Amino acid sequence: MPKISERAIEMPSSPIRKLVPLANAAKERGIKVYHLNIGQPDLASPGKGLEALKNIDRRVLEYSPSQGFKSYREKLVKYYESYNIHLSADDIIITTGGSEAVLFAFLSCLNPGDEIIIPEPSYANYIAFAISAGAKIRSIATTIEEGFSLPKVEKFEELINERTRAIMICNPNNPTGYLYTRREMNQIRDLVKKYDLYLFSDEVYREFIYTGSPYISACHLEGIEDNVVLIDSVSKRYSECGIRIGALITKNTEIRKAVMKFCQARLSPPLIGQIVAEASMEEPEDYSREVYDEYVERRKCLIDGLNRIPGCYSPIPMGAFYTVAKLPVDDAEKFCAWCLTDFNYEGETLMMAPAAGFYTTPGAGKNQVRIAYVLKKSDLERALFVLKKALEAYPGRVMD
Repeated sequence: MPKISERAIEMPSSPIRKLVPLANAAKERGIKVYHLNIGQPDLASPGKGLEALKNIDRRVLEYSPSQGFKSYREKLVKYYESYNIHLSADDIIITTGGSEAVLFAFLSCLNPGDEIIIPEPSYANYIAFAISAGAKIRSIATTIEEGFSLPKVEKFEELINERTRAIMICNPNNPTGYLYTRREMNQIRDLVKKYDLYLFSDEVYREFIYTGSPYISACHLEGIEDNVVLIDSVSKRYSECGIRIGALITKNTEIRKAVMKFCQARLSPPLIGQIVAEASMEEPEDYSREVYDEYVERRKCLIDGLNRIPGCYSPIPMGAFYTVAKLPVDDAEKFCAWCLTDFNYEGETLMMAPAAGFYTTPGAGKNQVRIAYVLKKSDLERALFVLKKALEAYPGRVMD
């Protein structure tokens, strides 16, 4: 029998979804599972988008343009303008989710063997997309003790060599919720300019910044306009993960021409998804304000509750709707699996994402989990109570 590819062997399992079979088995046993593992909001999608979905009047569900509908891209220009990001519709390419935008950026800008510097922990699928493109991730460590802030510029320069092609950031960050400061963004800008690197910037959580600090987009950085590729998606801001609509944005004409070749090869982004996303942009501002206020409350509920559990620690996330928390366990992956296979409290348990899967450094994040605060407050409070009970019962509990 022929062997599968080396690329397939190297591809990691998703830390977000790898325990799904265990969660499904728990549910089949009648156990309620609180899903804190995945960034799937439980808030309603915009009414305008849902209305457009229900009232599609096409007789043929046709291919859309490979770059995406121009009417949608023109509306996005106005949306980005509200964040002081000045674009034309031609700077925007609609993709099948933000995931495809990352993959196409890597495929268009990187050669096999090229290296990308990414602060860790980082969104796990970046690793998968780098493997798909034949590129290598060089991780620069951030620590939970320092709130996941960026290290000094010298640490970056230690990793830069003749194969270094890009830096990638997620801002606000998934999985940590960290928000990069103006100083940190300027530091990255100077590195990109000095070494003529690409800057891939995933900014899908810009709506969710809780500190009053300014949102500094990669597109705000002067002097590196042609080096920047911005990644975006409607999945989080509209609670529309399933329509799979993202965007790749760049001022660099050559990158756009290259990306369009991959876009044409996959034919078109989702037709129905674009219809829903474009309609969602007409939703009154009250929608976004209510969603934001809800996440503010959920963040406080989760972080306060976590830090009251003996042995647990989470820094306060400044954006997005995730946190990385340290637990008093010997191995977070074993603990997360145990919660689904061996534990329940009054017929309930919880599912979290082991944080080791968000690191490339062996052994890093072993006692950490990523938690998404995407459930209503009453469910978060109950999940925290169940977590406390699980930690009390876990045989591999470790106390400092």
